[in-house]
Amino acid sequence: MTELSLLNEQISALLTGEHSAVANLANASALINESIPDLNWAGFYLYNSQSNQLDLGPFQGKVACMHIELGKGVCGVAASTKQTQIVDDVTKFSSYIACDSAAKSELVVPMLKKDGTLYGVLDLDAPVLSRFDQSFADQMNEFAKRLMSTID
Repeated sequence: MTELSLLNEQISALLTGEHSAVANLANASALINESIPDLNWAGFYLYNSQSNQLDLGPFQGKVACMHIELGKGVCGVAASTKQTQIVDDVTKFSSYIACDSAAKSELVVPMLKKDGTLYGVLDLDAPVLSRFDQSFADQMNEFAKRLMSTID
């Protein structure tokens, strides 16, 4: 079993029977932060339908941007397209929002409700270039699905 497969098993076990969104997101960000090396931020931005933007949710790491417009930055693009974004070098991402100058690469996974509407995004930042690949992204997509099954 790979490290990320184990992480997915851990999130399922940790959140079995738990349905508090805030508690589950907080524990999920802590689990990611403790389990995955070479990260400097792990957390969530949640979709606010009233303002049509992403608002900061539970996370582990340095202080972060509190609001992100859809279509702006890696998180906003992932949210608006509902597609996972793997960015090897954030300085080459045209609408990158620099919340932490130490971030060099980023992975953002959209989190969808059962009806396919946007709930938010899982955001991972790394202090190294090219930290994330498609295999890693696939496992984090599975992580997000398991997490969403406890919230939605």
